[in-house]
Amino acid sequence: MKGKILLVVGLVLGYVLGTRAGRERYEEIRAGAQKVWQDPRVQRGVQNVEGFVKEKAPDLADKAAQAAQKVTTSVRNARGSSDA
Repeated sequence: MKGKILLVVGLVLGYVLGTRAGRERYEEIRAGAQKVWQDPRVQRGVQNVEGFVKEKAPDLADKAAQAAQKVTTSVRNARGSSDA
């Protein structure tokens, strides 16, 4: 409960400070973020990550399917032994 209250207080505080900063500050932050995002070094990193994900995604999908099958089998076996 204490964590939820702190989260709400943090959100309210962020909102109040954000509205006080105003649209001008928001635009400054946004422009800075766009400048960083468009930096060639950042884009190279993005491309590297995209390539890695494309390469590894099929393997991860197979492993996730195998794990799901194991869980399903375990649950079925547990149900079958508890029904007896």
